[in-house]
Amino acid sequence: MVTENKMREIRVEKITMNIGTGMPGEKLEKARKLLEMIAKSKPVSTRTKKRIPTWGVRPGLEIGAKVTLRGKKAEEVLASLLKAKANTLPPTKFDQSGNLAFGLHEYLDIPGVTYDASIGIIGLEVAVTLMRPGFRIRSRARKQRSIPTRHRISKEESMKFMQQKFGVKVE
Repeated sequence: MVTENKMREIRVEKITMNIGTGMPGEKLEKARKLLEMIAKSKPVSTRTKKRIPTWGVRPGLEIGAKVTLRGKKAEEVLASLLKAKANTLPPTKFDQSGNLAFGLHEYLDIPGVTYDASIGIIGLEVAVTLMRPGFRIRSRARKQRSIPTRHRISKEESMKFMQQKFGVKVE
């Protein structure tokens, strides 16, 4: 019997949901409320780093909200987000590092999430980061190294993983 190498297993490291409002205020509060409703976790604000006077943007201004999920919770939320996309993603949503990102125009498409009149209709962006065991070498404190080319996740491997694990059709 042939056993597969455990170090080659692909898994979801994290999913990051993001809503950019472009300005602080009521829209940002609605975005935070929506992310908390979907993820059941407290979102954090994203702040600007540059000054763009024509857009009215200055450093430190809160212009969006995001939430990061890991582990089983991330996989459960990802499955429901993919159902909102009818379990179909084009190949252009996958990058060369094996990660993927997609957007939802309306949160109403997500199963189990009901319309909230105080929020209105808002869309969001979802970024999914995939990993293999051993990817820690790029972020550890001592003897940091890059991931060898043979161990990286390719676009094709990422698509195959999403098809097998979540039943996604890549069209």
